[in-house]
Amino acid sequence: MPNLEHPAYPAADLLHLESLVPCRESQVSMLLSIFGERQQFSFPSIFIYGHTSSGKTYVMQTLLTTLQLPHVFVNCVEYFTSRLLLEEILIQLQSCRGTEETAAVRCDTLNDFVRLFKQALATRELQDQTLYVVLDRAEQLREMEANILPAFLRLQELTDRNVTVVLLSEIVWELFRPNTGCFEPFTMYFPDYSIGHLQKILSQNHPPEYSADFYAAYINILLGVFYMVCRDLKELRHLAALNFAKYCEPVVRGEANERDTRKLWKNIEPHLKKAMQTVYLREISSSQWERLQHDGGEPGQLKGLSAHTHVELPYYSKFLLIAAYLASYNPVRTDKRFFLKHHGKIRKTNFMKKHEKTSNHLLGPKPFPLDRLLAILYSIVDNRVAPTANIFSQITSLVTLQLLSMVGQNDQLDGPRYKCTVSLDFIRAIAR
Repeated sequence: MPNLEHPAYPAADLLHLESLVPCRESQVSMLLSIFGERQQFSFPSIFIYGHTSSGKTYVMQTLLTTLQLPHVFVNCVEYFTSRLLLEEILIQLQSCRGTEETAAVRCDTLNDFVRLFKQALATRELQDQTLYVVLDRAEQLREMEANILPAFLRLQELTDRNVTVVLLSEIVWELFRPNTGCFEPFTMYFPDYSIGHLQKILSQNHPPEYSADFYAAYINILLGVFYMVCRDLKELRHLAALNFAKYCEPVVRGEANERDTRKLWKNIEPHLKKAMQTVYLREISSSQWERLQHDGGEPGQLKGLSAHTHVELPYYSKFLLIAAYLASYNPVRTDKRFFLKHHGKIRKTNFMKKHEKTSNHLLGPKPFPLDRLLAILYSIVDNRVAPTANIFSQITSLVTLQLLSMVGQNDQLDGPRYKCTVSLDFIRAIAR
């Protein structure tokens, strides 16, 4: 019995859609119930959020394309200004109307966009059904003018047309909401894929020359190694395609059959350990990795990016280390003077406390709260930083590294009262 059922759409299309979006049937069913029939007015705005590679963009594109619903799909990173964004929406509307040749559209203000949008939806092709405007990476809207986000949230009301705006983002709605208030969208959460979901999705890509059970056993081994450090579906699919040839070598040479999992595991285990060194980094290409596996060498033997003697930290981890160092060695009362452009007048005085006459580096680092660390981070990074799960995971990683270094030095940690400090020696150790 199919999981997706809706009286407004053909059963064959729903069955095909269900095969394209495995492990996301409940989310698709919810979206179909919100959309309703083609001619019905849907909810004015929908906000969909979830971590990276949770299927938000893929599910929305597949749903709209398979059911042939008129839609506009725009990535806000590519069209990073309000003018580029509004003009791209109007250009894609021309193809929705059935126009073969798309002409350039000039749209300078939001009033022009509303006027041109109403004209575009007045055609017969779009008059009797809902148009869906999907804005991927919608957190970029916060960098644009203050009226852009509220206008998209109530675009149905402004244009008096049957239109639904869908916002896709990796951060929660509370970080979007303007201080002045706005129309509240319908929020929907896409959870991360579980290990069972990843097993089912990755097993669908098995090569035709091998059985499905053989490839499923390989995916089970791959997830057993990488699931604790990598849950990104795209990265896992890349790793599965990259290492499958090495897994099949004993079968190709006739040394083992498809059911001899012990020999297959012994053959693939050292190569999966090598692949652990380059998860997410992509320091070498697929052809270089295949050549490395064939020669039996180490990743450091390749010339190019992988020949470096050190691994670069993630982009924001560098700034987090700098911010933590500044918070450890500078008093709280100096933050306003160091990190604000208009901090007011500073009264000069020769009075110094007794403990301030000694260098802060000799006194050692001081503890600081997480809020102060993030405040300093926002002030030293040029662009606006969204407090996503990636930022907090990097903070957790740095704190874990420091705790491990302190345990290695037999330092005593004070249990729940322990507060984070970052010393210069710790930064040098990380840099090495």
